[in-house]
Amino acid sequence: MSVALVWFRRDLRLQDNPALQAALDAGHDVVPVYLHAPHEEGEWVPGAASDAWRHRSLGALDADLRTRGSSLVLRSGDSLPALQLLIGQTGAEAVYWNRKYEPATQARDATIKRTLREQGIDAQSCNGSLLFEPWDIATQQGQPYKVFTPYWRNVLSHWRLPTLSAAPKALTAHSVDGLALDELRLAPTLDWDSGFWEHWQPGEAGALEALSVFEDGALRGYREQRDLPDRVGTSRLSPHLHFGEIAPWRIAHALERLRSAGTDADIDGYLRQLGWRDFAYHLLHHFPKTPTDNLNPRFDRFPWATPTAAQLHDWQRGNTGVPIVDAGLRELWHTGYMHNRVRMIVASYLCKHLRAHWLQGARWFWDTLVDADLANNTMGWQWVAGTGADAAPYFRVFNPVSQAEKFDPQARYISRWVPELAALPVKARFAPWQHPLLLAAHAPGYPRTPLVDLAVGRDAALAAYRQTGAG
Repeated sequence: MSVALVWFRRDLRLQDNPALQAALDAGHDVVPVYLHAPHEEGEWVPGAASDAWRHRSLGALDADLRTRGSSLVLRSGDSLPALQLLIGQTGAEAVYWNRKYEPATQARDATIKRTLREQGIDAQSCNGSLLFEPWDIATQQGQPYKVFTPYWRNVLSHWRLPTLSAAPKALTAHSVDGLALDELRLAPTLDWDSGFWEHWQPGEAGALEALSVFEDGALRGYREQRDLPDRVGTSRLSPHLHFGEIAPWRIAHALERLRSAGTDADIDGYLRQLGWRDFAYHLLHHFPKTPTDNLNPRFDRFPWATPTAAQLHDWQRGNTGVPIVDAGLRELWHTGYMHNRVRMIVASYLCKHLRAHWLQGARWFWDTLVDADLANNTMGWQWVAGTGADAAPYFRVFNPVSQAEKFDPQARYISRWVPELAALPVKARFAPWQHPLLLAAHAPGYPRTPLVDLAVGRDAALAAYRQTGAG
């Protein structure tokens, strides 16, 4: 029987796994492999929160493989020689993997595919993570899109979901040795991630459970409630999608089965979010410098400020004196996640009121989010900063107080994550500096004033914008 390596990367699942399925369809015995090579990710080596999740997800995948008679072979080091060594040890005739789209790994994977094929190995890559790959959708002129709405309109005109595939019931046993999971040193040594696992279950089973919870709960009313951070109004599928523990088309199939007059708008609203995810990869592929460079070059001359180390630390730890901003950053610190609406408010405060370069925020999110995704993280920060595709104009400065009043009207989200303010009357929790006596009496440890006065920060940002003619 011929042998194939299936190289798992960010596709940590057995069902709907095109690379695994292709290897089995070709009649190969499969040796499942994961190669730890963070140094090959260029400037964006996975952050600590991502590593903590990956540790558990790899453990879950190995357990799923063992119930089917196989196991996950873990190796570390440069990917090409690691694959070549495994080919020599197993006699493999083929290597299958699902594509990644980050600039550093795209170039690496192209080199690996070419080298293996030159050596007589059948090297095949598949689409395991997107509804539409970055090169599938183009303008009538054959150019990439920079605006989402026409991109999405084009996607819908080509809408066709891949068929679902079940996880294999059994896999051939192998005797290939590998590292123990702990040897990859992905899990934190100080257990700072313990709060994460009160909220998350990494792995394919956790992803399917999250989908089931979404179907039964937040889906109904999704369009209205997804912006409200005080309740579970979102799918909470983003980390599972990032690590490939579930295929986006499985989610889409599941939701399509629930279509009715009452759910149409909510389902369309969620599918549009999956579209935004594809769009982020479309941008990353066509504009590979955007993780560090403004997509809009006019912002290259914008006078970003340089916050002090103390200011940045206060922002990172949720000690800015602006409750909704602090709540978001404390949620992130405790759970590895932040509600999407709050992400926008937090990012706007950094880029507009503090006038810090969006990269300062992108790097922090990269290290602390369990769903840190280079495409989405880049697009989100450039969108808020006004420097990217389909971006909010820079002069659109979120007022964090009015945003909190609108999207957290009972201050429940604020009270949960900034509990020292819970003793204040609800109205005082949005802008406690306006109530100094109450603040001093009930929350003496909370900042008396924000890091920067909201009106002063906004006016300075707009003045900088006008001065450079960046728009």
